[in-house]
Amino acid sequence: MLLTGADGYLGVPMGDLLLRRGFDVIGLDTGFHRAGWLYHSTDRRPPIITKDVRRLTTGDLAGFDAVVHLAEISNDPVGDLDEDVTYEINHNGSVRLAEVAREAGVARFVHMSSCSVYGASGAAASRESDPTDPLTTYAKCKVLVEQDVSKLADDTFSPVFLRNATVYGASPRQRFDLVVNDLAATALLYHEIRMSSDGTPWRPFVHVLDVAQAVACVLGAERAVVHNEIFNVGDDSSNHQIRDVAEIIAGLVPGCALRFGDAGPDRRDYRVDFAKITAALPGFTCDWDVERGARDLLAVMQRIGFDEATYRARGYTRIAQIRHLLDTGQIDDDFFWLADE
Repeated sequence: MLLTGADGYLGVPMGDLLLRRGFDVIGLDTGFHRAGWLYHSTDRRPPIITKDVRRLTTGDLAGFDAVVHLAEISNDPVGDLDEDVTYEINHNGSVRLAEVAREAGVARFVHMSSCSVYGASGAAASRESDPTDPLTTYAKCKVLVEQDVSKLADDTFSPVFLRNATVYGASPRQRFDLVVNDLAATALLYHEIRMSSDGTPWRPFVHVLDVAQAVACVLGAERAVVHNEIFNVGDDSSNHQIRDVAEIIAGLVPGCALRFGDAGPDRRDYRVDFAKITAALPGFTCDWDVERGARDLLAVMQRIGFDEATYRARGYTRIAQIRHLLDTGQIDDDFFWLADE
């Protein structure tokens, strides 16, 4: 199987888990975020091909029985940096990859979608069949890919879409532009969590290793169970208000102060129902919760002597790294490596 985005925050632990589960994995990554390596790991890593997914051909995909697709612009700030490029990569690029995979005879296509497609859904927990309300370019692209790739499904090509909750946890290819990870870092460094908002919006959360487990379960499931299906990935108990997450993390760091601000401009506010994946894939469980994941990340950071310079380093924040590559002329305005031209 081919794992795109294999050198990313999710891709590194996912590659290890899939290899340990007995899958034959080849990784692919364009390499934008290789600067962000936080700690030594004994994780197994698949062979990596360095190539932009937008340039893959049927020949590149010949012989693969599955594609797990992670390689997209990875969060809202980068998505808003250039909306046209985001649509070109996350929507058009992902649909084209699915089309090329189908032409190459790839049987299964697993796309990493997001629970952010629910936007501002109110008090009721959103199910996969409920209307979506994407509020950002990133989330809108996820909905478009689900709609367009689902149309490619047939007797030989079986897509499935995993709407991941907000991801957190330690990964060698760490990110600190994710809520739990950022709060843990600031709590450890400054013994203070200063929220710019009141923390009342709801979000679902899921650990990186639980996402990897979901992918393994989907790949191992009978085709009829997952064919052209959408699954929310997470656990009902991990729907939290942001202020609750801040309180959990502050409680793990002795002497950590916690301060909240006023209601912020971010309209996203949603809870998610995860009953479908639990019922359809009996092998899937979420083994992590926010407290355990934050405690584990804090232990990793303490072990490596985590400091402010590391926290501020561009390699651990997606938009900072992309801006660096643009400003230094390493990638062009369409996010292609100039050295490849």
